[in-house]
Amino acid sequence: MFSGIKKILQNHLLVILGWLFIVLGVIGAMLPILPTTPFLIVALALFAKSSPRFHQMLLDNAWFGPILKQWEDKKTLSRKTKYKAILLIIITFAISIAIFNDKIQLQLLLVGIAIVLLFFIWRIKEQAG
Repeated sequence: MFSGIKKILQNHLLVILGWLFIVLGVIGAMLPILPTTPFLIVALALFAKSSPRFHQMLLDNAWFGPILKQWEDKKTLSRKTKYKAILLIIITFAISIAIFNDKIQLQLLLVGIAIVLLFFIWRIKEQAG
């Protein structure tokens, strides 16, 4: 009996966390400091364990579904997707750094975060052929 309740609570917690990561991904689409795709990949993994309906909803999404499908199937991204992500990071962080032109510590922090993000994106395997 308790294992059934535990399973239900675990599923609800995973669904709640999945939606939290979707919200963070949406915020990340608007703020240059937060990346979108990693949050959506985490949400996809959480939904894979808790809600087939929400999992499929992410995979069927017109905007980021194909990227998430590719990630789920092959743990790769296309070169085009990687270049778009790199370009978006450079543009959004450059704008953010320009906005904070009188706060050198914040500018250095943004440069550091951008470098880390660029490093991780660069290291993701590219889709073959």
